[in-house]
Amino acid sequence: MNDFDDEELLIDEEENLGADNDGGQLYEHLRLEVDAGQVPLRIDKYMAEHTQHSSRNRIQQAADAGFLFVSSADDRQQGREARPVKSNYKVRAGDVITLMLDRPHFDTTIVPENIPLDVRYEDDQLMVIYKPAGMVVHPGCGNFHGTLVHAIAWHLRNLSSYDPNDPQVGLVHRIDKDTSGLLVVAKTPEAKSNLGKQFFCHDTHRSYNALVWGNFVEDEGRIEGNIGRDPKDRLRMAVFPPGSDTGKPAVTHYRVLERYGYTTLVECVLETGRTHQIRAHMKHIGHPLFGDERYGGDQILRGERTASYKAYIQNCLKLCPRQALHARTLGFVHPVTGQQMDFTSDLPDDLQAVIEKWRNRQGSLQVL
Repeated sequence: MNDFDDEELLIDEEENLGADNDGGQLYEHLRLEVDAGQVPLRIDKYMAEHTQHSSRNRIQQAADAGFLFVSSADDRQQGREARPVKSNYKVRAGDVITLMLDRPHFDTTIVPENIPLDVRYEDDQLMVIYKPAGMVVHPGCGNFHGTLVHAIAWHLRNLSSYDPNDPQVGLVHRIDKDTSGLLVVAKTPEAKSNLGKQFFCHDTHRSYNALVWGNFVEDEGRIEGNIGRDPKDRLRMAVFPPGSDTGKPAVTHYRVLERYGYTTLVECVLETGRTHQIRAHMKHIGHPLFGDERYGGDQILRGERTASYKAYIQNCLKLCPRQALHARTLGFVHPVTGQQMDFTSDLPDDLQAVIEKWRNRQGSLQVL
């Protein structure tokens, strides 16, 4: 039971599913048989309702690319091959739907890879690791190798009781690819269950440092709002009213650390762990993370209309070409000893460099 969402659920949206079909070999990725009694229904709607992590738009792209095939019961009886259909085709009882793509289905079995791993603490139950920005946590479309999970599997390759493909062990929570910071890994099912409950019940402590656009009137605040897929851009998350039927409840507390005029360094503490939570919440209140391309933070949102200022911002973005977000602290109770475990990681060089650049330009009013 974990109170986090998988960033990797968004990655499948980035895959080039709608690539041109050049008439080459196709490979089966999905097969669905329409149940008896099904009333005629558009195939894009039917598949969106019967498959996980597939949007209706992506299904339409697959159909447009010639990757979606249907064979009716009569077709099969007459020996006719499945035929490609468009997204407005209406499925009927007995239809067999097949998604055929122009690449083989990739085996996502985790095989240990010799990748450097920054371990900050380790015992027989768990370990705390530092993930650098740019490293994908879990394999997904376009990222089948070189992930943090592969590195963990290599580090624990001699531990016979640890199976990297067993969901009862491994990472207890996750952070985005371009976010740096601390994560905890459970080596045993008992440890993962215990730590998972701590995250679910908000008994852990996680704080992030973030450089955001704009100045704050107040020194601290609370952001509450459900987080769910942005209906206009499924690679982003959007914030919806608390208590609504859309999205999942999310709460972020923030505190101003330093002010630089056009940007602010804040500390964020999570009550919940939703996909892109800090990024979406800060965007929602008008303070996108500096450098966050997905949420508009890579644009000049505050400041001057001069060539020198524009050049200054471009230099800042070169120093830290990602969202300026770092998972700085992590605290939890050890699942066996009951001891409070608290860890802190320094700001990485890229984030430290861009903060120093703002300090030197504006001067800072340090709050805490």
